[in-house]
Amino acid sequence: MHDLSPSNSRGRPGRWPASVEWRAETELVPYARALDEMTARNAAIHQRTADELIWLLEHPPVYTAGTSAAEAELLDPRFEVVRAGRGGRYTYHGPGQRVGYVLLDLTRRARDVAGFVHALEGWVIEALASFGVKAWRAQGRVGIWTRDLAGAEAKIGAIGVRVRRWVTMHGFAVNLSPDLSHFAGIVPCGLPEFGVTSLAALGLEVSAAQWDAALLAAGPAFLAALERPCPDACAVPGLSGDNA
Repeated sequence: MHDLSPSNSRGRPGRWPASVEWRAETELVPYARALDEMTARNAAIHQRTADELIWLLEHPPVYTAGTSAAEAELLDPRFEVVRAGRGGRYTYHGPGQRVGYVLLDLTRRARDVAGFVHALEGWVIEALASFGVKAWRAQGRVGIWTRDLAGAEAKIGAIGVRVRRWVTMHGFAVNLSPDLSHFAGIVPCGLPEFGVTSLAALGLEVSAAQWDAALLAAGPAFLAALERPCPDACAVPGLSGDNA
């Protein structure tokens, strides 16, 4: 169920740190505009002239290319294609897919990039669990995985991160109710042997507002996880970095 109301939500909800802005858009935001704003905010956070930011939104249909994207994986450029600068390969964004851009200063935390990616995955997995969806990480395969109605393993969420001067940008995208046929224009994340699914395809009607609320409820645990180094040998898929 795709449900966007006509107004935006910004601020710092209860139990949310005062230093981290929570912004939930309720209208589609063009990808290029979001990328420009995210890049500027990343720099401002590094300079300590702006607060950190969790930014939830949806885009008009677009294909984005990460730093590892191969041209052969762009099968049908039916939508705009944007070089995103994040780690990872090709992915699709569009209405019904909720994107979370996470801009946090890791110098204020454990300064552990692998731990950040691990915690980000865990945040999405916990939010999905609140709707009764069992999801997991898969070794060597970027993304968040579950079973589709046929029992096959399928991707329900994408992860792609960049870290500049220890400030994170980009983040995750979770399929609430997008048009799954739009993924056919690419090889999602370079994994042709696996399909994609959504909460709607699993028979669940979850609005953007409901999804955002689930993320907010799981948010304190996500932030707490960033205070300690990654507990094991975390892989860092979907990452691009230029720290100094």
